[in-house]
Amino acid sequence: MSGLPPTTSVKRWLVTTNHKDVGLLYTITALFFLLFGGTLALLIRLQLWTPGAQVLSGAAYNEAVTAHGLVMVFWFLSPLAFGFANYFIPLQIGADDLAFPRLNALSYWMYLFSGILLGISFFQGGTLNGGWTLYAPLNLPMYTPSIGSTGAILALTMFIIGSTASTVNFLTTIHHSRAEGMGLMDMPMFTWGMLATTWMMLFAFAAFLSALLILSADRIIGSLYFSATEGGSLLWGHLFWFFGHPEVYIVFFPALGVMLELFQTFSARRLVGRKWVIIAICLISVQSFLVWMHHMFLTTINLEIKTLMMATTIGISLPFDLLVFAMIYTLIKGRIQFTTPFLFAFGALLLFILGGITGVFLGAIVLDYEFRGTYWVVAHFHYVMFGGATALFGGAYYWFPKVTGKMYDEFLGKVHFVVFFISFNMVYFSMFLGWETPRRVFEYNPAFTTFHRIGTIGAFILGLSFFIMFYNFAKSFVAGPEADDNPWDYTRTAEWAISSPPPLENWDGRPSYASGKLEFVKDAVADGGHGNEASNYVLADEVDHPSHASIWPLMLSLATGIFLFGLTGIRSAVDITKTEALLNTGISIVNPVYPVAFVAGAFLLIWSGVRWGLEDFYAPPMEIAERWPFEGIEKVKLGMWFFLASDVIVFGAFISAAVFIRVNAGWRTWEPLPAALPGLINTIVLLTSSFTVILALVFARRENRTGLLASLGATLVASMTFLAIKGWEWHHEIYDKHITLTNNPHGDPVQASIYYITTGLHGIHVIGGMLIASFLLYRAYKGAYMDDSRPVEYFGLYWHFVDIVWIFLFPLFYLF
Repeated sequence: MSGLPPTTSVKRWLVTTNHKDVGLLYTITALFFLLFGGTLALLIRLQLWTPGAQVLSGAAYNEAVTAHGLVMVFWFLSPLAFGFANYFIPLQIGADDLAFPRLNALSYWMYLFSGILLGISFFQGGTLNGGWTLYAPLNLPMYTPSIGSTGAILALTMFIIGSTASTVNFLTTIHHSRAEGMGLMDMPMFTWGMLATTWMMLFAFAAFLSALLILSADRIIGSLYFSATEGGSLLWGHLFWFFGHPEVYIVFFPALGVMLELFQTFSARRLVGRKWVIIAICLISVQSFLVWMHHMFLTTINLEIKTLMMATTIGISLPFDLLVFAMIYTLIKGRIQFTTPFLFAFGALLLFILGGITGVFLGAIVLDYEFRGTYWVVAHFHYVMFGGATALFGGAYYWFPKVTGKMYDEFLGKVHFVVFFISFNMVYFSMFLGWETPRRVFEYNPAFTTFHRIGTIGAFILGLSFFIMFYNFAKSFVAGPEADDNPWDYTRTAEWAISSPPPLENWDGRPSYASGKLEFVKDAVADGGHGNEASNYVLADEVDHPSHASIWPLMLSLATGIFLFGLTGIRSAVDITKTEALLNTGISIVNPVYPVAFVAGAFLLIWSGVRWGLEDFYAPPMEIAERWPFEGIEKVKLGMWFFLASDVIVFGAFISAAVFIRVNAGWRTWEPLPAALPGLINTIVLLTSSFTVILALVFARRENRTGLLASLGATLVASMTFLAIKGWEWHHEIYDKHITLTNNPHGDPVQASIYYITTGLHGIHVIGGMLIASFLLYRAYKGAYMDDSRPVEYFGLYWHFVDIVWIFLFPLFYLF
């Protein structure tokens, strides 16, 4: 499927892969989650009207607090920014689309269905109620036993997987598809904000994904990671906050990029110190991974480490000072136009400054002891996250004329800002005034009642302010005046150089900055380009135009959602009775809904994946583009590298978790559970399979079909041999030595959990590789890969990675 139906057709929005369509889908869906999360916030504020009020039960209040945090952080703030990024980054850098259009659509549908899965969790005995930070052991079934709690965690897992796909896509696009003459330092500031965001996401989200996978194993199959007395709860804190602190900047940097763009546009002044602002953004991105333990000052971490983290926290504030002064000086030197977009950007700066100043207190160990469990943290958090993101609403007004071709009502926009800004401070500054109120509870000192009532009134006004924006946009879209292609007096980015709304394929000619300014070149290939790299992508039955439609992103995401829904309740729906022999194991189904969904989702997932692979979808790279520092690297290979970098962090987190718990238990008190010989044999088997994959690539490049089939077949045989030995090993451990996930006659039970879960994750990667190898074998049998060996090469990158991971697991679990 490559043709794209008209915008009036529902089918278009189900099959589109065009970056502008996907951007609109992200934006509209994110605004829906704003309403959802905002409604939960209003319920929380009603509960706080008086101390101990019972608008909600205690459990329902905890659910509202938890879901509000999850929805606003994950399903609203970042997706709203990614809606803008999807629409405008290809336009700003001169690209035709994102590097992988189907992957882009997949990330959106994963986002949507993960949100639906979260909504369903409310009807599965109640959603998670242990707080949005999911602290252990409150995140375990002993404290949050409902199926809905598991559903919320799996929904978050699905969201992170979809976001990782989007991260790989944006990194590949920005590094591989910039218009001729646009170096990294020449990129628009919004694009720079998103580039820094996606680099942080690549590593931070992978760490969080590993934490969620471990937590899912604890909840669904009964492993003991986070209930372990050997540092289980502290382990969650490290994994979560290694993600959690960069997440602050992951949310803020897109808004910062918007802020910088708006300040330049509406001050008619190039950003002062632009080079240093970019350097500061890069420094903050790196430093964000070095301060996570300042969220853990109340734990048992020793004082020397806490002091180091206090120093790094102070250190990360220095580049932010540079950013703030650069923005202020830009405004001082400029000629400011007080439009609605500018007012929101300026308001965001003021709110973020207040949030940053109040955060300094939390970076000091002694003061953190006093403030950590109070509303001071709640107020600071909202001033930074929601206050900073205020610039995104300015971005919505700024780009509304470009997206719709209509001009919004400026008066209503300014009314929206005034109501929003005043009510925002009513809600959150009142929390500073009543800061001694304890977090996450609705019992508080009656002396703070006035502050909480001001906050509650402000919350309702804040919520109503957004309906001013919705009304303004709806009225303007239907009956607003026509907007010029560039309605602003001073803009610097390429999206304003084309019509409003932009055409489907963006450009009439090839964008180029080779002359130092934006030009549209009519010739297809120019001297200094990258040759005919795109020509390798042309299929026999394709026309010149790239594809813009595919149903398989939707189907894959739907299949994943059904599969994870089945997984949410499978532990309670299926009763497994362990016996002395595997074949005598008793299985009884208590509730067929979850097992049926699980199996159906798995089959639909495999079928959709195969159909995805067989689909003729034409998405060529730009023939002439700036690609530093990845020049000469084909775009799919680059995307594979980014994916594997993320997977390195996933396995690194699992291995770090094993080491962390073992150190806490006493390293020398643990002996290897399995015998070394099976692990050694499997090591040899996997190394051999890496050799056969190399042979497959060699034969494909030589157009030797028989050799290719034999090598891929040998790889499949080796992988099946590995899994057979691993299955025998597990059977021996469980039925002969009686070592299960929760029982270890030879030592700490958590050691068994770590062994089974970590090697099991690796086994899942091996199974995934087998499925891909089987697909490649089928395609090779049909004659594929003789004139294009790159799919075999990409599979080889993945397979070598899986083998390298085993090189680390073998000594960890079999030798020491």
